[in-house]
Amino acid sequence: MLKTPLNDEHRALGAKLVDFGGWEMPLHYGSQLEEHHMVRRDAGMFDVSHMLVIDVTGASSAPFLLRLLANSIERLERPGSALYSCMLNDDGGIIDDLIAYWLSERQYRLVVNAATADKDLRWLQTQRERLSLDVRIVPRRDLAMVAIQGPSAREKLWRARPELKPCSEPLSPFCAAQCDGWMVARTGYTGEDGFEVMLPADQALGFWRSLRAAGIGPAGLGARDTLRLEAGMNLYGQDMDETVTPLESGLAWTVDLASAREFIGRRALESRKPRAQLIGLICMDRGVLRSAQRVVTEHGEGRVTSGGFSPTLNVSIALARVPVAVRPGQTVQVEARDRLLRARTVKCPFVRHGKPLVELPVA
Repeated sequence: MLKTPLNDEHRALGAKLVDFGGWEMPLHYGSQLEEHHMVRRDAGMFDVSHMLVIDVTGASSAPFLLRLLANSIERLERPGSALYSCMLNDDGGIIDDLIAYWLSERQYRLVVNAATADKDLRWLQTQRERLSLDVRIVPRRDLAMVAIQGPSAREKLWRARPELKPCSEPLSPFCAAQCDGWMVARTGYTGEDGFEVMLPADQALGFWRSLRAAGIGPAGLGARDTLRLEAGMNLYGQDMDETVTPLESGLAWTVDLASAREFIGRRALESRKPRAQLIGLICMDRGVLRSAQRVVTEHGEGRVTSGGFSPTLNVSIALARVPVAVRPGQTVQVEARDRLLRARTVKCPFVRHGKPLVELPVA
């Protein structure tokens, strides 16, 4: 099984380790619930070194990514800015979702999911050959990545590493800066403020321990999943894959159809009407919504793609793919074993910066 540079440290901290896409990763360090609240109320850190950083360089790097990504890198106003995008196949299905950073005139950086990294690399290399463009594709397996998230994340990072404050304090959300060989990005996956730091793998342990000394606790995959679900963010392989399009996954805002740019998958998106949509559910009965449960609506059936208990809202929530006619505010039924649970449809996110954004059921 693959291991990050922090694997021994996770063991020393008593983490419960699990197989996550072929990587041995911490599920929690004793209490998933406490780790969730720590991030929402203060600051927590995640080892996300299993994700792959890919540098795309060369004179044709921009034309290459304009062809590869559904979102347009022309929206990046200056070096250091970033955008979220899907990478599509010819049928409009989602190969992966990623963040693209503009580093310099001829250099971009992609951060892709761990489980899809090898597939992504093959796709990028295939398209480079197909398009015959002057591009280098460099997987940066020499880098580690740590995410620090929560309302106190910025102050505690600067307490741990004051030398990072001058370059990271001016950053707006979805922007990054190079700091003495490290890259600090004001991005994240929890619905909270914070940073994602990319650094040489051999420096990851020292960085991790300095963050702990500054009062930032470790959090595992379990808390990361409940945090991202509350934030209404998709998980690749669960809420989206190559069988669905961004328009069927709540990601229409990431698809650039306003310009005339020809990107892979565009023609399919324009010719194929969305057959479903991704929407949020709040359970109105006692019970927990889980992935793969059947959803019954007055417009037809759907499926829960991600579900679970929300520690912040103290109620079960879910993302579900349902017929396009379903609207927020409607009541649907979710089949949970031998009974039907009532659920109300809502527009995501459920929580942002620790505050509920949806109306909760009356107790």
